[in-house]
Amino acid sequence: MATDFKGYLIEEFLEDYEEGSLQRREAIKLIVGVVGSAAIADSLLAACTPAPTNGAPVVPSATLGTGEPPATEGDAAVAGEEITFPGRDATLMAYHARPAAEGAFPAALVCHENRGLTEHIKDVTRRLASAGYAALAVDLLTREGGTAALDSSEIPGILGNTSPEQFVQDFVDGWEWLRSQEYVSPNSVVMTGFCFGGGVTWRVALGLPELRAAVPFYGPHPAPEELQSVEAAVLAIYADSDQRINQSIPQIEAAMKQYGKVYEKVIYDDTSHAFHNDTGPRYAAEAATDAWSRMLAWFDRYLNTGD
Repeated sequence: MATDFKGYLIEEFLEDYEEGSLQRREAIKLIVGVVGSAAIADSLLAACTPAPTNGAPVVPSATLGTGEPPATEGDAAVAGEEITFPGRDATLMAYHARPAAEGAFPAALVCHENRGLTEHIKDVTRRLASAGYAALAVDLLTREGGTAALDSSEIPGILGNTSPEQFVQDFVDGWEWLRSQEYVSPNSVVMTGFCFGGGVTWRVALGLPELRAAVPFYGPHPAPEELQSVEAAVLAIYADSDQRINQSIPQIEAAMKQYGKVYEKVIYDDTSHAFHNDTGPRYAAEAATDAWSRMLAWFDRYLNTGD
């Protein structure tokens, strides 16, 4: 059973509408993009009780502060650029960043949120490069011309109506391209992703046996019975108020244990969904910084295990 990204996105928009971070008109537009029906969108919103906002979006108090400095485009130690590479059925678009120094580096795959390959995700990719990875963020909207060619309100609907198997294949193709580069260690690949991209990270962990470690940030889980296919060591990052995602943690934890898989979780207190995104209203600096450090340590640990 494939992950229901369509249902995940609808629930996210309804939750954002109820908490006041999405106005009704915005919510209608986004939900219509996913379900294709204004009547269905209207009926879904009619069942919600939006919080009073006085016209201003709700910003949780825990999101104030600053975190780890990003690796900017001007960082001389990092080489970053937009690229294309051959996929199974299309020439795929991506953002690629790697250390500017010579050497052979482990690969890191990065999956964007439901807004596509944004400047924030490019920045995350550069941060991984500054940590010693040849990092690749695939644009899953390539076949529609790429993220930059689309209106932002169109993107969730496109992603919600695309087969998850295509997402997995695009990242498998990304790994095949990376491992062909002379500066990439051919047997060392890890992955992370955020929100929608966290769900894609889980699915790539099901479909890419070479994946050594995966760190999904608050993404929708696969069905528990699918987890017997996971080969990667999984460190799952969660926000404590994100009950839409967290309610399935016990089943995932039990299944990973049943199948003898490596799984750990971290749930950060006083945080909301998307707390790692330092360009968004839910950013929680202390938790984001700690999660980033834990992720790098997890990658390092499992890249240095086995062949």
